[in-house]
Amino acid sequence: MNTRINFQTILGEDGKPVFVVVPYNEFRRMSGAFTPGTIPHAVVSAVVDGATPLAAWREYLRVTQAEVAARMGISQAAYAQMEAAKRPRKATLAKIAAALGLDVEQLAF
Repeated sequence: MNTRINFQTILGEDGKPVFVVVPYNEFRRMSGAFTPGTIPHAVVSAVVDGATPLAAWREYLRVTQAEVAARMGISQAAYAQMEAAKRPRKATLAKIAAALGLDVEQLAF
């Protein structure tokens, strides 16, 4: 089905697209979108295959370690250690969840 999606493109100073604003209901129907508070199948599958929940979520959201680290105000190396930990502290999970726009419960499964 090829239905038209109503969206708005926001251009940067150079005139090139920087952001796209999509109505929330349209976003929820898009492939790759997920319902807040849930854990997508791709994330669960990555964890079953051996990834940590933190790594699986980061890869699902298509964010680099450096980008997450920058959001948290730490180095990429420090974030890599957090991501590799088998049992991260609750405070660490809360900071990473905030950086990724997730709930702590979504990271601690």
